[in-house]
Amino acid sequence: MQRFKIILGSFLLVLLLFTFSAATIDTQIEEVPKIEFQNKLAIQREAKIYAKRKRVLELAINEYFQQALKSGQIIGAGVSIVKGDSILLAEGFGIRNFENGKQVDGETVFRLGSLSKGFTGVLAAKLVEEGAFDFKDRVTDYLPNFVFGDSLNTQSIEIGHMLSHTSGTPYHSYTNLVEAGLSMAKIAERFIDVNPISAPGQQYSYQNAMFALTQEVMLQATGKNINTLLMERFFKPLEMTGTVMDHDSFMKKGNIAVPHRKSGNGWRALPLKNNYYNAVAAGGIDASSSDMGKWMRFLLGHNASIMNKSSLAKAFEPFIELNENNKYYQRWEGHVKSAYAFGWRVHTMKNETTNKEETIIHHGGSVNSYRNEIALFPDSDLGICVLMNNNSRLARTVIPELRDIVKHIYELSPDALASL
Repeated sequence: MQRFKIILGSFLLVLLLFTFSAATIDTQIEEVPKIEFQNKLAIQREAKIYAKRKRVLELAINEYFQQALKSGQIIGAGVSIVKGDSILLAEGFGIRNFENGKQVDGETVFRLGSLSKGFTGVLAAKLVEEGAFDFKDRVTDYLPNFVFGDSLNTQSIEIGHMLSHTSGTPYHSYTNLVEAGLSMAKIAERFIDVNPISAPGQQYSYQNAMFALTQEVMLQATGKNINTLLMERFFKPLEMTGTVMDHDSFMKKGNIAVPHRKSGNGWRALPLKNNYYNAVAAGGIDASSSDMGKWMRFLLGHNASIMNKSSLAKAFEPFIELNENNKYYQRWEGHVKSAYAFGWRVHTMKNETTNKEETIIHHGGSVNSYRNEIALFPDSDLGICVLMNNNSRLARTVIPELRDIVKHIYELSPDALASL
């Protein structure tokens, strides 16, 4: 009898534990759908806030450029804004050709001018990553017939000096030969007739010809021209289908922005020139705002499969401090100092209220009356690019002004957004 009571007691205990466990499991089963439902609601809320913020930004940017069109500052513009992993905007405003009134859109192709230098700097960093060469390699290792100054000076010039405008070449040396269409191989041979203004690495002096010689170095190092290298490394994997690097391809695009100049109260379309395609590295790339959005997304580090972030950062490392005077970017609010990296200007800005410093990676570009600006704000994971088909004074202020618009909208609370 005692044994029966023990067995019965054990059975009741097991039954009680089983009942408790079953109830707990039922409660957990009920909780799982509840948590999933709450997560789904949170995702939906975030998606609505994102969509609303994006829409408010689009309206604000549209108003900004409509004012610029109305005031006659621009005739047309392609604009792209990237925040984080998202291309928030890749649109066109105004007219691509005054003669037929066709509108600019996100796929309209503009000539980039010196924005091309940024592509070259990043390509060089990619080739360093691949082991094709090093920034400290001597130029004569790849171009043995290159001569600039005496033999000691010639042997001292490194690839990094070319990319940072610190080879000791006088300001804009042989830009006239670039514009005349001479091949970079022939221009390279002409530097024997130029006297250096400083030892390599000591003085900044902006270049097109010397900078573009890097494409000859890349050719010797890889056996491929810069057009092929850019297409294989970046343009194809990033699906930058509107980007071209020669005049014929540009003309065949059809949807292109034509350069303009003010004429009385209106505009006059200018002839499309085919210069600088011999110097792709310095000024021969053409692209749309849609493609520039993809490019900036990559530059902000959101395509690690194409290039790792540490290698990418090497193109943006300041190489020499700039001692320029009265440059438009020096008048941007909070400007402290500027340096040049490899195809990029690097600005240090300080917020007077918070005393916090911020880095802006930036470059401007102009060619054949096109005028363009690009800027990356790594601390904010933000990129802004504006392409214009006239040489506008708006270029001097468009980056900080658009940045202020983005900053304001992204600081709005969800309730403040909902009221707009």
